[in-house]
Amino acid sequence: MQLVVPIFWLGMVVAISFVEAPIKFRAPGVTLAIGLGIGRKVFAALNVIEVVLAVVLSVAWLYADTDGWLLLVLVSAVLVVQVVVVRPPLTKRSNRVLAGEDVPRSKTHLIYIALEVAKVLLLIALTVDLVRQI
Repeated sequence: MQLVVPIFWLGMVVAISFVEAPIKFRAPGVTLAIGLGIGRKVFAALNVIEVVLAVVLSVAWLYADTDGWLLLVLVSAVLVVQVVVVRPPLTKRSNRVLAGEDVPRSKTHLIYIALEVAKVLLLIALTVDLVRQI
């Protein structure tokens, strides 16, 4: 369980954040409003699944005799910052865009992307650490 969950989590983040998200805006007929609407739904679902995976992994850690809990705490902290601190301003901004306002570009999105990169690197480190322990 400890090895499968971070690999699954990593795959989901890479597929959605670094493949689906940028590609959808290049698809024919996809407007900014449609892309934002889809993205909000997809990332909301991803974040719920990520929270569930973090909880499952934490519970598995309680019953396993393995090290590496610090990496789990760090990746979970990144997720919490994304969901609690960064997503609310992004949601407010996308609400304004969807309401038809012309809003300036935001650096908050770049912060979210940087946190996604950090989360991917932490999940890779966690997986490598777990493989070494096997």
